[in-house]
Amino acid sequence: MPSVEIEITMINSYSQVKSMKPFFVIWTGQAFSLFGSGLVQFALVWYLTQQTGSATVLATATLVTFLPDVIFGPYIGALVDRWSRRIVMMAADGMIALATVGLAILFFTGKVDIWHIFVILFIRALGSTFHWPAMQSSTSLMVPAEHLSRIAGLNQALRGAMGIIAPMAGALLLSITPMQGILAIDVGTAAIAITCLLFVVIPQPEQSPEDKGSALKAMLEGFRYVKAWPGMMLLMLMATILNFFINPAFSLTPLLITEHFKGGALQLGWMESAMGLGVVAGGLVLSVWGGFRKRILTTLLGLVVTGLGVVTIGITPAGYLNIAITSMFVAGFSMPIINGPLFAILQDKVAPEKQGRVFTLVSSLSGAAAPLGLAIAGPVADWIGVQGWFIIAGVVCLLMAISGPFMHPIMHLEENGKDLAKASTESKTGLKTIQTDESEASASD
Repeated sequence: MPSVEIEITMINSYSQVKSMKPFFVIWTGQAFSLFGSGLVQFALVWYLTQQTGSATVLATATLVTFLPDVIFGPYIGALVDRWSRRIVMMAADGMIALATVGLAILFFTGKVDIWHIFVILFIRALGSTFHWPAMQSSTSLMVPAEHLSRIAGLNQALRGAMGIIAPMAGALLLSITPMQGILAIDVGTAAIAITCLLFVVIPQPEQSPEDKGSALKAMLEGFRYVKAWPGMMLLMLMATILNFFINPAFSLTPLLITEHFKGGALQLGWMESAMGLGVVAGGLVLSVWGGFRKRILTTLLGLVVTGLGVVTIGITPAGYLNIAITSMFVAGFSMPIINGPLFAILQDKVAPEKQGRVFTLVSSLSGAAAPLGLAIAGPVADWIGVQGWFIIAGVVCLLMAISGPFMHPIMHLEENGKDLAKASTESKTGLKTIQTDESEASASD
């Protein structure tokens, strides 16, 4: 009997892996695209730095990449939910590639200006605002629920790896090829991603009756859906607060290196590489481990580790940079542990036909705090020191983690999400039954 059970388990595991093959075809294409995007991002930021040397220009470039998600995200999510997600991803990759071709022509002809780069960065960010929710909401339709946390960890590891590889490759390529050559590579990687999508079928969930009509109405339905999930509303508030403190802390790392540790570009590179390596390691660990059965516990554990890492960076004496580098690795390691389970919860518990809206809504509201945090962190850091902001950010993170277990909606986030999805399904089923009964009554008349 045990041998039969083992054989059945192996057959089921093989069947699940085989059923995930279309997902990994898409994932491979997107990995190429992510590499190309990383190259372009590094090359353009370096170009702006060399041409202007202006912190304002760099801050504006960062702000431009935030705007599409913060302003248009929820509405775009409503469109993604009603359109073919496969076509959305292909169109988004194509739009980004076309914008990059235009910028390459400007560089080739020597007519490029700073505002041209801002426009291209905005278009690329807009394409990503369409692409990201389409990819995330497609994942739940192509990956078994029990593997969602592992896939989320794998995605985090991929992004961490690209955060290390793309800048290194970008620096090397800038020394041997003009800017238009790097832009051409990005166009090629986008073509690979589009080609992979051509040969894959992504299931399209059926729209619920209340989601039909205008996209604005569908967007508002997404707001109502999240509002009816108390734990998610509270979690979004926590994410907003964390983004307000944590994101500016990492953005102030160059000043921490130069002003507190008295280091230079090499030391900054060590810190950034430590963060990237930590993200890769954390993502790989989550992809193998999968996290606790109660996913929110994995996220809260990650928050504790992040808080400890960030506080340690803030209190590290000037002569002990190696401790700060190790702490940065720890903070990076915990990022996938925090985010991976949350993405898995959304993919598992949110009704498939509403995932585009929910993902963009969560991203838009939590991400909106980052620019505000950046605006405030600068003056505060000038007053109390950059390390002081790191200490504050780490303490806030720890307080969020410690308070989580005492919040009933947070601890029962998945159960409430399951009840909400069930209610949504029953609502659709009830509407279909009523419509069927009415049509039968009409036929009998």
